[in-house]
Formats: sequence, C-alpha cells, structure tokens
Amino acid sequence: MAQKPSIPKGTRDLSPTEVSKRNYIVGIIKKHFETYGFLPIETPSFENSETLMGKYGDEGDRLIFKILNSGDFIDKVDDVTYSSKKSSSLLPKISEKALRYDLTVPFARYVVMHRNELDFPFKRYQIQPVWRADRPQRGRYREFYQCDADVVGANSPLQEVELIQLYDAVFADLNLKGVTIKLNNRKILAGIAEVIGANNYLIPFTVALDKLDKIGIAGVKQEMLDRGISEQAITKAQPLFELQGSNTSRLATLKGFLKNSEVGSKGVEELSFILDTIENLGLQTASLLIDVTLARGLNYYTGAIFEVAPPAEINMGSIGGGGRYDDLTGIFGLKDVSGVGISFGLDRIYLVLEEMGLFPASVDQSVTILCVNFGDKEALAALALVGKLRKSGVKADLYPTAAKMQKQMKYAHNRKIPYVVLIGENELAKNEFVVKNMMQGTEQAYDLEQPEAFVNQL
Repeated sequence: MAQKPSIPKGTRDLSPTEVSKRNYIVGIIKKHFETYGFLPIETPSFENSETLMGKYGDEGDRLIFKILNSGDFIDKVDDVTYSSKKSSSLLPKISEKALRYDLTVPFARYVVMHRNELDFPFKRYQIQPVWRADRPQRGRYREFYQCDADVVGANSPLQEVELIQLYDAVFADLNLKGVTIKLNNRKILAGIAEVIGANNYLIPFTVALDKLDKIGIAGVKQEMLDRGISEQAITKAQPLFELQGSNTSRLATLKGFLKNSEVGSKGVEELSFILDTIENLGLQTASLLIDVTLARGLNYYTGAIFEVAPPAEINMGSIGGGGRYDDLTGIFGLKDVSGVGISFGLDRIYLVLEEMGLFPASVDQSVTILCVNFGDKEALAALALVGKLRKSGVKADLYPTAAKMQKQMKYAHNRKIPYVVLIGENELAKNEFVVKNMMQGTEQAYDLEQPEAFVNQL
C-alpha cells in the first residue's frame, strides 16, 4: 500500500477559499502601495549565502534555510573538515545558496546592483514568499508571504509618517479597527544602553528586550544577566520597561532619562516629530503608542522602528513591522543610502480577519451564475449565454454534464453561487432563460437575446 503523502512541517496547502481570501487582502495592500507611489519588483527565491548570512544577527542566521550544492556536494570536502563535524566549517563547502529570510536584504542587494537604473528616492513594493526555519505555531509558518514597501535614498522623517499613513489606509480599507502601531527608535535603545553603562551590550540588550512579550520581565532580566549585562544596569533600565500613560508623558520620561545621551536624545527628537506630525494629520482607524520595549531584533535597523498589534481581543503577535535602516546597502558596497520600510504579515492578517468575521461574503464567490445542463441542445444555448455574460464581466459557468437536477443544484449550493440559470426545452421554445435566486428562492424569466436586462440588475 502506497504511503500517504505529506508536506513539510510549517508549510500549508491552501484551498480555493483560502486563496481567494488571501487575494482579497493582497489586492487591497497592492492598491494602496500603488496609490502611495510604490513600484513593484521581484527578486529570486534564493540568494547567494553571503548575501544573507550575517545580516540578521546570530538568531536570524540560524533560521536561514541553506540549499545544498548540486551534485556530489560532499566530494569537495577535505577529510579534516569532514571529520571535525563542525557545521561552521562544513557549511561553506557544501552550500553556496540559501532561501531568502526576508525581502529587505535582497532589496538592498537589488538597489546596489541596479543603482544606475534607478531614480532616487526609489519607492518599491514587493509581495513574495520568504522562508524561516522557525518553530511553527499559530500565525507563524516556515514558508509565508511578506508584503513590503520601502523607500531608499531619502532620510527625511516624513517617510516614516507616510508609512504610518499607509498602514492606517490599508487597515481602514480592510475594516480592521482597533490596531495599534507601536513606535520606538533604535537610537533610544542605544541611548538607554549608554546611560545604564551597557554600551558594549547593545545587541544582546535589544535581542533580550525584544522577547519581553513572550518571556516577561523576569525572563528578559535573566537573559540579560546570562548575556553579561550587569544587574545594576538592568535595575537602572527596568522602570522604562513598565512605562504607562500617554505618549506625551512617555516621551517626557524618555527625554529626562536620556538627557545626557546625545544618540538617545536624537531618537526622542525623531520620535517626537513623527507623533506631532501624525497628530496634525490624523489617522482613520489605527492608534499610535510609544513602546520603549519594542526592539525589532534585526540588526540593520538604525532609527525609527514600527510594529503593528492586532485589536486587543485577538490573541496574536504582530501583524506588521518595519523601520529605518541608514546604511543597509553599505554592506554591499554602496554607502550612505538611507532607507525605511514596512511589512504586512499576510498570514496573520488573514487569521485576524477570519476570527473577526471581516471578510466580505462574496470574497470566495468564484462564480456568480451557473447554467444548468439539460442536454446537448440546451447546453449549446446555455454556453452562448455564458459567453455573453462573460463579455459583460459577469463570472458565469455551465455545468459540464447533463447530470440530475438535484446534483447540479447541490453543486451550486456548495459553491455558494447566488444565481442559477435554467434553459430547458420550454425555455428554448420561448427563447428565454429563467434565473433562480438561490438566496431568496425566487425565479424570473428574461429574453435570451437580451441578457443585459438581467446583468443590469446584478
């Protein structure tokens, strides 16, 4: 007996309904990307390993899927390296490529390679899958889509303001109310590390802080201690981890705490500009919240950082995030090109909309009209009608065989088709077609030569 097939852990098959709902989300995101002036690009699913490795920190590097070289990849490994059993030595000899971990680093590589073809500032959007060897859980997969928008070649904080507006516009269009856009600045985190005397531990500090919502203050404190940060330093910073009150009061606290840190004060200034500008412009549905514990564990962020939390009643992680990176292209030889970008988490947004019942009823409606098949002669007339309906932009179909009426009606019901068209022997004799409204159970006849009378009512 053949073994039942399976798929890799952390991946999924998507049903027609799921794909239709995802396309609905992507369609809205794409519409707003283009409304805001972003241009589409695509990059390969895999990159050279050196393009990706070392760009995401140690934890990120461990989650990158490596691709084995083709052919006999072991043959080129010398005996000493092979017998050492050290992956760090063996890996470069057996793997030269890796699946992309995100869309931002490949985008930086793209900008460097195509810089002579681009007009700066360059605004791009990209909607493609990425892969991470992470532990699968609800809303977190090993293969998932990111929907990114980035601007490179402009260091104005107005870009951050625009990206917040973009977030707000998309979530308003999705009718997703109650989302919170959390804000912080890596300069503020650097300033905190400086003030508490942990300058040399900025990366361990931010990596541990980024886990606050998962392991709590006690867990973060222990991880910082384990990473070499002194208890005195942690105690000095701890009040900031529990900031309460309005954004204004939080900014005032940060300003006082960081008054002797030039880099920290610069971060507070940048954050203040964003908040003041958004307050003047207003948002449709989202709210802003300063969250000093927001660290975004990726090493390439240098300024403002964002993370989008779903409505409070939804128990799920972030549904979007991003930030400012001042010199990401520098790692590929192009210095002083500032950038800022955001990403929408398609899979998590899908789960939130599903849980809140926010998908339109028609989103997975693949066909609006189904013509019943009564036989060869009737089917020919029905097919001619289907052709006219399709030319009018109506999604129409003909049941392929003259099966029993009950079977065809059940098919229409299961696919949630709102209208069924009947063209039987009697209808042919009268040169008409009968439309059955599946929701209301009503029927109405129309002239077969003038289907526009029906189409105009849809």
